[in-house]
Amino acid sequence: MFKSLLFLLRVAVAWFLLLLLFTALYSGIPLIGRWDFPAILFDFTVGALVFAGVLSHLRRVRLVAGQVDLDALGNRHRRQIEIPFEAGEAFDLLDAAIRELPGIEQVQSARDSLQIRARVQRPATYSYNGLGRWNPLSAFGTQHNQILATVTPTQDTGSVTLICEPQIGAWSDWFLVDEGTNLENAEAITRAITRRVADRRRGETVAAVRTATEKELTVARLNLLHAQVEPHFLYNTLASAQLLTRSDPPRAEEMLGHLIQYLRHSLPRTEDEQSTLGAELERALAYLEIMKIRMGSRLGVQVDVPETLRHVAMPPMMLQTLVENAVKHGLEPRTGGGTVWIRARRNEDDVAVTVADDGEGLSGTTSGTGIGLKNVRERLRLAYDGAASLAVVPNFPAGVAATLTVPAAHEAVRDV
Repeated sequence: MFKSLLFLLRVAVAWFLLLLLFTALYSGIPLIGRWDFPAILFDFTVGALVFAGVLSHLRRVRLVAGQVDLDALGNRHRRQIEIPFEAGEAFDLLDAAIRELPGIEQVQSARDSLQIRARVQRPATYSYNGLGRWNPLSAFGTQHNQILATVTPTQDTGSVTLICEPQIGAWSDWFLVDEGTNLENAEAITRAITRRVADRRRGETVAAVRTATEKELTVARLNLLHAQVEPHFLYNTLASAQLLTRSDPPRAEEMLGHLIQYLRHSLPRTEDEQSTLGAELERALAYLEIMKIRMGSRLGVQVDVPETLRHVAMPPMMLQTLVENAVKHGLEPRTGGGTVWIRARRNEDDVAVTVADDGEGLSGTTSGTGIGLKNVRERLRLAYDGAASLAVVPNFPAGVAATLTVPAAHEAVRDV
């Protein structure tokens, strides 16, 4: 209450001194100096209008701000707002918030200096004003407010200095009130910034949740694809080893040793661990050694993988799938068997690993269902997002050549 009275007293004193000067000048004019009554009547009329206007201003400021203090009652308002984005994003957000202000007429944006100036039409706070232009609180004032906003870059945020004021000099604050319009503009811009920041945060949260969900689905699909390993190899190997224990124990022991080596490289890995070309090659060679015991001289193996490439990250079981396809669908159906070649070369930023055979070829009757190659392609798509590929072409003069191309240095989605 005291602050309201203080504000009212300030405006009243300013108008009293102005009217006192007017009355003194009026009474001092020759021939009409005796007519003091019209001047006094004018003073009282203006004083009553000023008093009514100030009360209206007090009431509206209380409605807008919810409280009355000297800062809220003033015609000029300053806000310091921290926007948790870098300066460019903060400037764009601030510019959009100002342009949505009701009654905005002119907006001048300087992105290089991170400054915005705007002029806004002062709203008619009440739909009817009987005095109209005769109201002394508005007739000598301005019908526009102005906005000055500056973004100051900080380390990771943009600090906004917002000023909302009448489009007239500060001297007018002693005589005129804006009926809370600049307070309303400052609050509206602050709310708009808060809402936009909240919308951005919600969008980021939704995107993060969506990304996490997609990653979980991707991992689940990768695990499912990884689990689709031909189980018959294990059964057949154990059955062969059981038979060899009776007829040729040393060979049975050798087969079991290769099987142990194969299974050691097939154990599940931790979530973030990737396999390497070297580890996958050891698994494939263990498999081929087992198949050489089973197929005898019908299977030949040639490996050309430089040591410098054996550290290259590679999802597990992909090389194994290509080797198994070469043996199962290319060489086993042939009476004379054949040879499997494993070759790796680096091409700029990629590493190409080729598994070739001189078996039945793509037109063979036992080419299979293609599920293995389909799974390899799907796993490559999920793990490398298009940065890896699988090409299967006829080998010359016979057989198939499957080339797996992966980035030389790439972090896959996870160990797949």
